[in-house]
Amino acid sequence: MSDKQLVLDSIERLPDNASLDAIAERVEFLAAIRKGLDQIERGQTIPHDEVKRQLATWLSK
Repeated sequence: MSDKQLVLDSIERLPDNASLDAIAERVEFLAAIRKGLDQIERGQTIPHDEVKRQLATWLSK
């Protein structure tokens, strides 16, 4: 599915009274998901153990 079709389908599922802010948030959310999936495909990921280590340092501050 193309990015455009993904966005159009998603917007169609919003209520008719959805605000422009809600629509923009939905588009931004979909863009972030697509970006993350693209990064996974390129192998640009962080190992789980590294994420746990980084999270532990952030939470201890």
